[in-house]
Amino acid sequence: MMTKSTEIIGDENPFGRRAKRFHRLWKLQPVVLMLLTFTSCQSPTSQHENAAQQAIGRPEAIRLREGDVVRVTFPGSPNLDTQPQQVRRDGNIALPLIGEVKAAGMTPTELEKELVTRYSSQLVSKEVTVTVVSSSYVVYVTGAVLRPGKVSSDHPISALEAIMEAGGFDYSNANLKKVTVIRHEGGQARNYTLNLRNTLKGVKSEPFYLKPSDIVYVPARFSWF
Repeated sequence: MMTKSTEIIGDENPFGRRAKRFHRLWKLQPVVLMLLTFTSCQSPTSQHENAAQQAIGRPEAIRLREGDVVRVTFPGSPNLDTQPQQVRRDGNIALPLIGEVKAAGMTPTELEKELVTRYSSQLVSKEVTVTVVSSSYVVYVTGAVLRPGKVSSDHPISALEAIMEAGGFDYSNANLKKVTVIRHEGGQARNYTLNLRNTLKGVKSEPFYLKPSDIVYVPARFSWF
């Protein structure tokens, strides 16, 4: 009896298909390696830059300043509680038994720790609470806005919120993509450029929170200078 043999060639041969697939993958290998190398080189930098920008924009712990109104209470010794008082021009507040205490430049938590130490012999429980009743948070907005000038708040605000407090953008002339925040740090001015047009269009972004005395400048789209 003769057995009929059948030769499988071309795409019908499973071994042939595997060989072709392996050949295509081998040709793509340099491209894949290049992409992986590029991604591994770029990712840490991008992540670092994003983290740095978000850190700049986060609201920091409030530091007490001249004009702030605080109340100091002693949960274990209510006889020492004080009425709300303003941080004076010299940065001090007056407290019973210990007298003058420097408050300006400290966070409420730092001041609480300082008072626990200063009152250690008078306290039944080592607890002191410093509450900020009101705070003068002053920034300045200028440029293509409807009411440029000083903006006061009792809490940290973002650049966009400050612009809204200044009447909002002059939409006929404002360049929303290059809003500049001028901040004095370490004896020198630093500029931060914000694209608030994307924010107003609904693009997800971190709010840029201001520090006291920051200047928000909204440039004009057209300028002769």
